[in-house]
Amino acid sequence: MAAALHDQTVAQLAAALRAREVSAVELARHFLGRIERHAGLGAFLATDEAVTLAQARAADARLTQGGAPLLAGVPLAHKDIFVTRDFPTTAGSLMLKGYRSPFDSAVVSKLADQGMVCLGKLNCDEFAMGSSNENSAYGPARNPWNPGRVPGGSSGGSAAAVAARLVPAATGTDTGGSIRQPASFCGLTGIKPTYGRASRHGMIAFASSLDQAGPMARTAEDCALLLSSMCGPDPDRDATSLDVPAEDFTRALDGRLDGLRIGVPREFFGEGLASGVRAAIDAALAELEKLGARRVAISLPRTELAIPVYYVIAPAEASSNLARFDGVKFGHRAKDYADLEDMYKRTRAEGFGDEVQRRIMTGTYVLSHGYYDAYYLQAQKLRRMIADDFQRAFQDCDVIAGPVAPTVAWALGAHGQDPLADYLADIYTLPASLAGLPGMSVPAGFGEDGLPVGLQLIGNYLQEGRLLNVAHRLQQATDFHLRAPEGF
Repeated sequence: MAAALHDQTVAQLAAALRAREVSAVELARHFLGRIERHAGLGAFLATDEAVTLAQARAADARLTQGGAPLLAGVPLAHKDIFVTRDFPTTAGSLMLKGYRSPFDSAVVSKLADQGMVCLGKLNCDEFAMGSSNENSAYGPARNPWNPGRVPGGSSGGSAAAVAARLVPAATGTDTGGSIRQPASFCGLTGIKPTYGRASRHGMIAFASSLDQAGPMARTAEDCALLLSSMCGPDPDRDATSLDVPAEDFTRALDGRLDGLRIGVPREFFGEGLASGVRAAIDAALAELEKLGARRVAISLPRTELAIPVYYVIAPAEASSNLARFDGVKFGHRAKDYADLEDMYKRTRAEGFGDEVQRRIMTGTYVLSHGYYDAYYLQAQKLRRMIADDFQRAFQDCDVIAGPVAPTVAWALGAHGQDPLADYLADIYTLPASLAGLPGMSVPAGFGEDGLPVGLQLIGNYLQEGRLLNVAHRLQQATDFHLRAPEGF
């Protein structure tokens, strides 16, 4: 292989493994070495060389025997929100420090069935609550393009690890943009499928009507390979799972874009959008026009309402989901307490960080008697209206495109005393999440301070293949997805 192993994409590594140009054990050792050398990024929360090498040897055996799955032997790592038997699962929280699950999540199992080799667990905002990975109880992950900047969140460890070439691909979760935004900040490709496409079984819940798993990698082709393995119905373990068969998303990659109508929402290009981000997005849209697509002006009139709607619904669901972490059956328990009620209070005060406590309190408030109708019920009505706005827009276009975030990655600590600043950064990703639509981020160039900018693509329900097709064609015409941070 001409290029270094860590510079190879998932597709290239899979081909090399099948041709026996490299072994799964060699790959695992190579990436484990890189993880150790770049531990200062804070991307990984747990590794276990013995477990990883055992999986690699099993993959090599399958490859030698023939008939192995396409991704057999390819390394990956999982966001620490997916429970795993062989690695601890903390959700980035002291509440679950040292916790070992008795089973693997559905997504972890599906990728393991493909013979993929797990390198470890990745840092994330506590219980996936955040936009910068600074809410992790184990310290922030850092952006490889500038270690003084955030990698985005909540899947910041996943984005940092892939961008730094510590792993060729990683899983993430997206509740309000937590795959797309870190992918944008770190110059990666990441996709959130239609809500219900991937099973949530074993994915520690934040907001159950919004949480969705997806892959992060360098290319659309890699994301298509991973998503094809991650999706599929799971009615016995996830009541929100769609009864839609798994499909091979790679089949959609090479379609032509002639006549494709790209909707550009005017609300995504208003005040607050950084000039460098705007320039990169405009250039990417111009490139798509060269490939045969055409721009269509559209409106998503309730875009600004997505922030208050999301920050009512998501905390409400979080307050319910996190009630299970009380120190009784598993997780952290306070050492000193007077009675059962005191044990609950002390355990939760010690185990949960500030942002998690803030969202639990907000959620409890909006669900309380006298406020449910005024806040939660109204938010759900507006959520339906936001989804309707998208359906009206899709009558005039095939794909919606715009920025992922208003700015490039900000400095670590810049929003430390202002959680609202983090919330406002989600303005372009929240609407698609509230509607349950598929969305992705594709490297589109560089903005202020030479930091990456992502182009957001949003499709109608179950149109992941179309998004991946647009992203793949754009990547055939540009090289932003191939560029690596200096020193990695």
